[in-house]
Amino acid sequence: MRVDRIRALKPKELSKQLDDVYQELFNLRFRHATRQLANYSELRKAKKKIARIKTVMRERELGRK
Repeated sequence: MRVDRIRALKPKELSKQLDDVYQELFNLRFRHATRQLANYSELRKAKKKIARIKTVMRERELGRK
């Protein structure tokens, strides 16, 4: 998800999106541990999504943008 789409989300939607991505990351880690994950780049993508969402949340907390 791109940053402009993340910034367009409301706070409740943003925290729901964050929860969903954390759940996705958990599932990816579980599949990796059981050797069922074929595309390892998905782990990195999920971590980046989390970082983007947290960045937008922090910007709003500080009153930026």
